[in-house]
Amino acid sequence: MEQQELDALVARTEEFVRREVLPLDDEHDGDVEAAGGDALRTRLQAAAAAEGLLTPHGPVEYGGLGLSMTERAPVFEAAGRSLFGPAALNINAPDEGNHHLLAHVATEAQRERYLRPLVSGRHRSAFAMTEPSPGAGADPGALATRAEPVDGGWRINGRKAFITGADGADTFIIMARTSGEPGESGGATMFLTPGDVEGLVVERHLRTMDRSMIGGHCVVTFTDVFVPEDDVLGAVDEGFRYAQVRLGPARMTHVMRWTGAAQRAHETAVRYAADRQAFGGRLADLGMAQQLIADNEIDLAATRALLREACAELDAGGRASKATSIAKTFAAEALCRVADRSVQLCGGLGVAADLPVAKIARELRPFRIYDGPSEVHRWSLARRAVRELT
Repeated sequence: MEQQELDALVARTEEFVRREVLPLDDEHDGDVEAAGGDALRTRLQAAAAAEGLLTPHGPVEYGGLGLSMTERAPVFEAAGRSLFGPAALNINAPDEGNHHLLAHVATEAQRERYLRPLVSGRHRSAFAMTEPSPGAGADPGALATRAEPVDGGWRINGRKAFITGADGADTFIIMARTSGEPGESGGATMFLTPGDVEGLVVERHLRTMDRSMIGGHCVVTFTDVFVPEDDVLGAVDEGFRYAQVRLGPARMTHVMRWTGAAQRAHETAVRYAADRQAFGGRLADLGMAQQLIADNEIDLAATRALLREACAELDAGGRASKATSIAKTFAAEALCRVADRSVQLCGGLGVAADLPVAKIARELRPFRIYDGPSEVHRWSLARRAVRELT
């Protein structure tokens, strides 16, 4: 996409979010289910589609705009200024990552059945990998859910937790062990299934601190769930390899969206500090307040720089494992710092729903855990550095 065209798309996204989405977000304090859940999503996505903004990352042949990773960054950031913005544009997790995975791994028949309705917004999806302890979490090799071959396909049994968007999802991508034992490398396979398949039960919502994800974060059980051979996603026993196709880009699109939210918190705090009179002058003229503002500017600029580097490597066809780990770890912590400083700058109103900074801080905190805790990324980066130099 030409830069002028991309700039126009960003501007239209900013205006759409400001006009159509932010008022609902603020009215309901970022609680998407209280605001209407799937009914809200359907209504906002219809409005976004009417303005040519829906699914900007999706393959053009399925109705998306086909943006590269680098091109997505400013558009996703513009949408992320509202906690509801990603759902409105159909770029929310886990759907956006599942779009990417299906576009790169699925067969043509699977793309028609599962990807096309996701790109159009008719369906939502879930990615079922994480399990209760001692199963897979930050250590995917602990995968315990098992798929056994049967006539015509596979039978899946297991229990998952923290499955984002599971309640009401039309499509599930299930990670299950097809060989080996928990703790062993390899042996995982991805399976596609409709959300209403027999044996798939959404047990409950986990009551997490964040409230902006449609369908919640759920505990899901699979009891003798049958998946036909045609719905195996990719090759058997290659699921962990395909997970990397999804995870690197998905981590970066998380960074894009949350940068938008953190930027809004920062702007809110700066305006407040510029207007607030205290100790004989403006709060923004006091040295300690200025340090908070300046540090926010630094963290936001550094986040965008690391994001651009990782996205450029992904666009060039690289795995970008190191670059995405660095960008994700830094951004998850830096953007939390931005939100926290913004709360502090706003004083009492910083913890009240009158301003958006409190809910942004609340929603941002889990990002230091989701898609790999910071500690796991640091462990991986350190191991890589030692391996490269010894």
